[in-house]
Amino acid sequence: MNQGTYPLAASMINQINRLDMISNNLANTNTNGFKQEGVAEGSFNQYLKRAQTEGFSPTKINEVTNTIPKIDSKFINSEQGPIMPTGNTLDFALNKSDTFFKIQDKSGEVVYTRDGAFKNLGGFLVNSNGDYVLNNDNEPISTEENFIPQISVVRIDYKDLEKFKDNNFKSKDDALIQSFELNDGEIHQGAIERSNVNSVTAMVNLIDAHRRFDQSQKAISTIDELNGKLIDKIGNNTRS
Repeated sequence: MNQGTYPLAASMINQINRLDMISNNLANTNTNGFKQEGVAEGSFNQYLKRAQTEGFSPTKINEVTNTIPKIDSKFINSEQGPIMPTGNTLDFALNKSDTFFKIQDKSGEVVYTRDGAFKNLGGFLVNSNGDYVLNNDNEPISTEENFIPQISVVRIDYKDLEKFKDNNFKSKDDALIQSFELNDGEIHQGAIERSNVNSVTAMVNLIDAHRRFDQSQKAISTIDELNGKLIDKIGNNTRS
């Protein structure tokens, strides 16, 4: 295979990953508290350097292979979404971009969310999926009493989080979570945080990813055609 096709094929794979991520961002434009994701691209050479730092010694370094583009990292855009007043007493918006509500999902696991569109279900405060909203002791909150001060608010750095199903996050290290004894000043009742996805920017990025994919695909097709012509020419010269 022509070595020029390696970076082109890798670029196509990267753009497919970008397309998937951007499409997911667009699909969640109207999801309360949703944080869009992005990717950073690097070269394979960075992975070789990282391997050497960790004690691995590559047996052969190919200069062409080392320049192949790779998805280097995935990140969460922590920018706060717009706060929209709703007038609903069970809607809550977080006032800071790095704070979260605690939720108990269907499996009983404690997860974190910025979606404060809560409801009263059987006398308990739940989210839109029917999962319990928790207090600082990881207990469900009863709505039959003064429940607002009981709503747990925690601070977690986004680099210590990973996205989880149903618009939630999981903590990578619970020891890094900062809990607030009181949520006074941390939440705003009667409002909700919208998604931080900018649909116009996301559409521009989607078009860009499509174009980059098409360009790499056309370049590979051109290389393939040139190789075919070269083989035919060599073959004709050999026969003559």
